[in-house]
Amino acid sequence: MNIAVCIKQTPDTAAAIVVAEDGQSIREEDLQWIINPYDEAAIERALRLTEAHGGEVTILSLGPERVEKAIREGLAMGAHKAVRLDAEQIPADPGATARALAAALRDGAYDLIMTGQQAVDDDHAQVPQRLAQALGLPCVTGIDDLDIADGRATARRIVESGHETVSFALPAVLGVNRRLNEPRYPSFKGIMQAKRKPIDVAPGETGEAKLVVERLYLPEQKSAGKIFEGGAEAVPEVVRLLHEEAGIV
Repeated sequence: MNIAVCIKQTPDTAAAIVVAEDGQSIREEDLQWIINPYDEAAIERALRLTEAHGGEVTILSLGPERVEKAIREGLAMGAHKAVRLDAEQIPADPGATARALAAALRDGAYDLIMTGQQAVDDDHAQVPQRLAQALGLPCVTGIDDLDIADGRATARRIVESGHETVSFALPAVLGVNRRLNEPRYPSFKGIMQAKRKPIDVAPGETGEAKLVVERLYLPEQKSAGKIFEGGAEAVPEVVRLLHEEAGIV
């Protein structure tokens, strides 16, 4: 099987985010970057599928040169090839991202195109669907279980009321959930091999962005809580404050 995995480099979920001076982006200096955890789960399943059925895994990522760090991490896990679609920055518009990925994938003859169902930084959860539409392929998202046999796939996906199971022909675009599998840790051998694997660079054909971030800001800090002493005698004051200040009773 030839599988393409589209990944995004995102800020570490434990990192302290600082809004840049333009008010429309985050300050990237000294920020720790990681592979989007949902995409990391997609890499792991792609590797398991090629280990079981043969084939290759190709990593694709859109963005500036810094995203090559995430690409190298995917290569260290065991991916065979990699392509960086060059762009000055990762677009805020998921449609622009999908267009660039579709242009690069259209002639690749992939059996599967996999990505995370969403990114932990913007949570748009739109790229798999938009990518599938651009390529004219079936799309299934929210996948937490997947089987491949005889040119067809069966996937279990998370829905609001529980799970549903769907069967579909390949090729297809899949957006996976983090529960699909636990990503492997790169071995020392894999890390050393990843340093020698080439990363092809091609233009990122994003087209015109239709979504623009006008303002980015951190949520207001909550005021300090209040501690009441005195047991039952404090209840009237608690009720008064809940009514007059909090407005909830």
